[in-house]
Amino acid sequence: MNEEQLLEMSGSVEDIVFRNEKNGYSILEMNNGQELVTVVGTLPWVNVGEILHVMGKWTKHPTFGVQFKAEAFERYRPETASAMLKYLSSGAIRGIGPATAVKIVEAFGENTLKVLEEEPERLSSIKGITRAKALKIGEEFRQTHGVRDAMEFLCGYGLSPEEALRVWKVMGSSCTDLVRENPYSICEEEIGVPFERADEIAAALERPQDDAWRVRAGVEYVLRHNLNNGHTCIPADKVTAAAAGMLGVPVSCTEEALAELIADGTLVRRELEGRPFVFLPRLFRAEVYAASRILTMLRFPAQPIAGADAYIESIESETGMQYAERQREAIREALNKGLLILTGGPGTGKTTTLNAIIRILKAQGEKVLLGAPTGRAAKRMSELTGEEAKTIHRLLQVEWDENDRQTFAKNEKNLLDCDALILDELSMVDVPLFDAVLRALPLGCRLIMVGDCDQLPSVGPGNVLGDLIASGKVPVVQLTEIFRQSMQSLIVTSAHRIVAGEMPELSNHTSDFFFLPCADAGELSALIADLCRRRLPNSYGYSPMTDIQVLTPGRKGELGTAELNRKLQEALNPPEKGKKEITIRGVLFREGDKVMQVKNDYHIGWTKFDGTTGEGVFNGDLGILCGIDRKASTLTVQMDDRLVLYELDMASELELAYAMTVHKSQGNEFPAVVMPVFPGPSQLSYRNLLYTAVTRAKELLILAGTRQALAAMVENNRRTRRYSGLLRFLRGEGMDE
Repeated sequence: MNEEQLLEMSGSVEDIVFRNEKNGYSILEMNNGQELVTVVGTLPWVNVGEILHVMGKWTKHPTFGVQFKAEAFERYRPETASAMLKYLSSGAIRGIGPATAVKIVEAFGENTLKVLEEEPERLSSIKGITRAKALKIGEEFRQTHGVRDAMEFLCGYGLSPEEALRVWKVMGSSCTDLVRENPYSICEEEIGVPFERADEIAAALERPQDDAWRVRAGVEYVLRHNLNNGHTCIPADKVTAAAAGMLGVPVSCTEEALAELIADGTLVRRELEGRPFVFLPRLFRAEVYAASRILTMLRFPAQPIAGADAYIESIESETGMQYAERQREAIREALNKGLLILTGGPGTGKTTTLNAIIRILKAQGEKVLLGAPTGRAAKRMSELTGEEAKTIHRLLQVEWDENDRQTFAKNEKNLLDCDALILDELSMVDVPLFDAVLRALPLGCRLIMVGDCDQLPSVGPGNVLGDLIASGKVPVVQLTEIFRQSMQSLIVTSAHRIVAGEMPELSNHTSDFFFLPCADAGELSALIADLCRRRLPNSYGYSPMTDIQVLTPGRKGELGTAELNRKLQEALNPPEKGKKEITIRGVLFREGDKVMQVKNDYHIGWTKFDGTTGEGVFNGDLGILCGIDRKASTLTVQMDDRLVLYELDMASELELAYAMTVHKSQGNEFPAVVMPVFPGPSQLSYRNLLYTAVTRAKELLILAGTRQALAAMVENNRRTRRYSGLLRFLRGEGMDE
């Protein structure tokens, strides 16, 4: 929204209905001189009795009624004695309760706040307030208003209240001076204000284009931005060229800045394959540690377990199962060396092999832990193995420090309690998470890593699975033989054909895989909606909410998640009288909608149907929005046998999930998958993405679109290069300099 479009309103704060102290989100009642209105938004440290000037817009929700959504605000001190009494009675100043507030305002009237700020020792004239307590109250008052002044300074330069709150939390009371000195300090990772926003502040402060702080921040920004593209490091010449182009300065300026950043330790430089690369320090440390720990595990392996073949024969005798030679090899490696990567496509027996390894290890008295990157992947791992599996974050006992940064209770000083750790879906694990796992691993612990190297790489930075395999250091067993029962599945055989660069079989209409031709994007989206609403439920008995999942390459366009979710919501969960709705960040949510959690959140509470309570929902968890409660400011989502309670300000962690991107589907498996294959950007039309989508289908797969688009995806074997140091470090290159 442009600033000129914002409406403005002033009034006194009468009541704080709700506040999240962590992020400042508030719901308050304000008297604008004519009526009492509800104001919502990020309004940290606003208190009863203050005068507020808010800029924003009126919104009318069908359930919650009229409210004013504040985009920005200014606050003013209470001016009348009665307003000051309200303000002090609200607990705004530590050390002043309602009774003390009455005494202070009776003594000093409209001069109360001036006394608190300039002459706090005068409070000692009031019975019950010592001189020491009076001075402490004065200090509390000055500190509280210093925080507010800093917030107003930052918001005055265009920062949102959320961003200003993060700046203050990290920089403290000196933040205004620090930002004036170096506006780009707010771009640092722990604050995370976009570079463009800092550039606007610098321009307002009339800083030159080649300002040294600006050039340094621009070089760092290039590296941080490329974490989103999966890179843990970038060639030095590419960094300086990209930064110069972005900043509009000569390359010589960015080269000089890069040299300074390396010299003072802000960035790290290493020669890899005869070429200088630049790292952010935390990514450099993570890759170096991961490489050194893997090499240590190879030098000092877990205690070997003898008699692998005898165990295998015993299991075969008991179960009537016959293991293939590659499966036997994997079991031997896990028992003898204790470090293994087990990889292979669908139908090749990874789960069968893994179950045999777990069975033997447990028979030997070893404590085995199972982990996966997402909640859905961990749940699937539990179902396939019959053993408890947790998310990696849960295994490592994720915590947050005072600045809301993620840390893990399990680390070098507090190791995991296990003799063997099995990680599934390793292709989804990025470098920082892999580093955290290795730091918490006991010496001599077995590590068995399972993944499919043909699937999409992790969303986060690094190429862990690919680098480990390419290094040639870690034992790898790739299962390639498709078992007879899996050969009956066109889903399985099609997946293997796609990996080999061959078109899947499209003429067979009697199996579990169908191709439906459609050459028009609008008709295709209507076809997808009809498949989900009518055809698949009628023909197969599938539930559109729990069994059918639409997967699509991207978010934008007529066949992206945003538009497909809108159309599928209209088809599967249309508006009804009494069905409550809410709009969050421009997206309409309706009771009965299929939704997905899009980040790990270990503090959201839930209750099972049997009364069991707990906390934590995970990235990729799916559910049905079953309740919207305006008075309590909550949403309720049913996820399997749990009811999850969301505070209204946490609802941004939810997305509509009738359709999701292929990337978001990793680690999941669905009874039925429907996917549009239609001409689109080459960066979203490639073999690995198609393969990943196909392998998400458990019972039925429908591809709908054009043969030409499908052929283009099969032929496009682009694997976007990820710059990383792990492979070179595993080979002993560049770790020290």
